[in-house]
Amino acid sequence: MHPVRALRFLSLATFAAFLPALALAQGGIYGAVQGDRYLSPTGTFSIKIPVLPELGGSLNDTPTVVTFQDQFTLHASIACFRMDATQRWEHSTRGTRDYLVWFFGNFVQTDFRERFPDARIQSANFLPGLATGTLLVYNLLPGGTMFPDRIAFTDNQRVPVAKRGNLVFVHDEYIYVISTELAERVIQTRTWEKTTSEEDELLRNRLLRLLRDMTFTTPLPPLAAPAARS
Repeated sequence: MHPVRALRFLSLATFAAFLPALALAQGGIYGAVQGDRYLSPTGTFSIKIPVLPELGGSLNDTPTVVTFQDQFTLHASIACFRMDATQRWEHSTRGTRDYLVWFFGNFVQTDFRERFPDARIQSANFLPGLATGTLLVYNLLPGGTMFPDRIAFTDNQRVPVAKRGNLVFVHDEYIYVISTELAERVIQTRTWEKTTSEEDELLRNRLLRLLRDMTFTTPLPPLAAPAARS
């Protein structure tokens, strides 16, 4: 699938109404639910479902994107689509690091900016020892929280700036974008005192947890904690 259409699917999945996971297990999704795992319709990966229906957990998917959310602090999506000939050429000529930077800037970040005009990249790091080389990106999205009903607005309060972490990598000719929001940043805005580094660490650990809970048809290299940054 072309990356522009794939990222449109990501937006649709992100902003779609969520359906109860137990109901979806009986039909109505493109993938499948087996026990506590979600199986991607691409057939390339499965993941332990990170939400519980009894706690308001839900999932929604398209042929290329699955989104999980609960009523507390978890919102996560996984986009996975096969690279076409153009994407494979870009990857082979640019190299993994530059390709991921190019891909994120031209497709993911562009999509964020279309929905949230003041969206910006706060920081980005390439982790060569994670998966087959992974781009870790932190975004600031004014008005971009997935938990608007949890925010207590006052007359003088500005629109909260959501923060999202993203892991982007290529595996077996598929490109993956794993994304999650740091919900506490907008839900607990009056008491939130974490530094940028502390926020980054929280998001990084949550993203790595999602990645470690995924099983791929063609296994990834052993996952190690990303120590190198550049």
